[in-house]
Amino acid sequence: MRSWGGKIIVGLLGFLIGGPVGLAIGVLVGHFLDRGVERVRSFNPFRPYRAGEREQIQEALLSAVFSIMGHLAKADGRVSEHEIGHAEAVMSRMQLNAEQRRQAQEQFRLGKQDDFPLDATVSQFRQSIRHRRHMILVFLETLLQSALADGRLSPAEERILLRVAEGLGVPEAQFRQILNMLLAQAQFAGAGAGQGGAGGAPSRPSLSQAYQVLGVSDSASDQEVKKAYRRLMSEHHPDKLASRGVPEEAIRMATEKTAEISKAYEMIKESRGMR
Repeated sequence: MRSWGGKIIVGLLGFLIGGPVGLAIGVLVGHFLDRGVERVRSFNPFRPYRAGEREQIQEALLSAVFSIMGHLAKADGRVSEHEIGHAEAVMSRMQLNAEQRRQAQEQFRLGKQDDFPLDATVSQFRQSIRHRRHMILVFLETLLQSALADGRLSPAEERILLRVAEGLGVPEAQFRQILNMLLAQAQFAGAGAGQGGAGGAPSRPSLSQAYQVLGVSDSASDQEVKKAYRRLMSEHHPDKLASRGVPEEAIRMATEKTAEISKAYEMIKESRGMR
């Protein structure tokens, strides 16, 4: 429904001040105000969902994630058993049912095709979620986690993900920030699991890795560290993700990192003597 409040109110004010000429100017100004209000409403990430919209978003997310995951797997020329195994592991972590798994496998296969329409797929997904920023970030983080499954990001994978980020309206600087934090979280989790330790013994994650997990430098103030921690935990809190329309399958993926974030924060607190 088109808004008329700005035209009426500003038009009447214009008439009282400048007569008929003021009325015309006021209506014109009110017209632009109403259009601005409509734009804000159209981009509101917290507006109520229409009937069936959540299901459509869930389908759009799973379709885009697994097709682009297949495209990433083919980026270096061939799809390895490790990459197929990782895609299956993601399906398990998302707890997809039998039909969802079948659809995900089909999308992964389509993504491997030489003529896969990457840009069109990203554009369609962006339209489906109606500019909900949180959905965009969860989507991009899920793809980055998939690409980083082997602990590195190849140049071909990076080029694809940069195209995805651009198509989603995510600036390259923000993409790099998310990438660096996910790399740090993967390394932090790996060290805690015993990777890289001498003779297979568990190795303690480094303090510098802990700062990277929170996305702050070791010169940050205590207040800045707390603010970064609270922001990250808020962004990945299951209840908040659910309230913003993120499907349960993606929430399961996005919230796994909260353990690493908390662990990194506790390490920094201990080193600083923070309360």
